[in-house]
Amino acid sequence: MTNIIVTTGNEIPNKKITEVLGVVKGSTVRARNIGRDIGAGLKNIVGGEVKTYTKMTMDARDEAYNRMVNDAIDLKADAIIGVRFTTSMVMAGASEMLAFGTAVKIK
Repeated sequence: MTNIIVTTGNEIPNKKITEVLGVVKGSTVRARNIGRDIGAGLKNIVGGEVKTYTKMTMDARDEAYNRMVNDAIDLKADAIIGVRFTTSMVMAGASEMLAFGTAVKIK
């Protein structure tokens, strides 16, 4: 198993970046479903967290993150710096979760 350091920062304490390998990314597209939408509609009336959407978003974030790390492993990176997450709507009812950062070699 490969241990990669992943950080939102642009440097890693006590490490020197020796090479920038490039941007790495991972994404997934998730769609809502009618069962979740009915439950969300009811929550909208009474208020509170829509747990099915929270779980769907967390799963999408984890999948995008794992794909980004695998992209870095393919480049034989030691770390990923400047990690960010973003979302965008692909079509009505479906959105993309994207994780991206810069793969680097360190010593």
